[in-house]
Amino acid sequence: MFYLFLVLVGIAGIGVYVLFIFNLVPGVQDERLGVLEPLPPNVGQWAAETESAEARAAARDGLVREVRHFFYENNKKLVLQVRYKQKDTGEIVRVEPERTVKRKRVRV
Repeated sequence: MFYLFLVLVGIAGIGVYVLFIFNLVPGVQDERLGVLEPLPPNVGQWAAETESAEARAAARDGLVREVRHFFYENNKKLVLQVRYKQKDTGEIVRVEPERTVKRKRVRV
């Protein structure tokens, strides 16, 4: 019974460490888990895509497929945005829903 109590106290200690120390002390998360990989170099800039199957299908319809990575600073979220424009007028025809890009952690 005493050993069960010790295990529960140990689990509670780990829980306190993870919940409070990990989230409230700056730099602990980066030190323990690593830093997030750097952002792509062209964040926020639209670029025409030509290699994917979706881009080739859009070209057959007379559209240009443009993609960009966008970084939301307030919640540290990187998303991929896609839009389709008319080739001659530049008018935006349709927009795909944003897709979140999962960034990996890199050990320093």
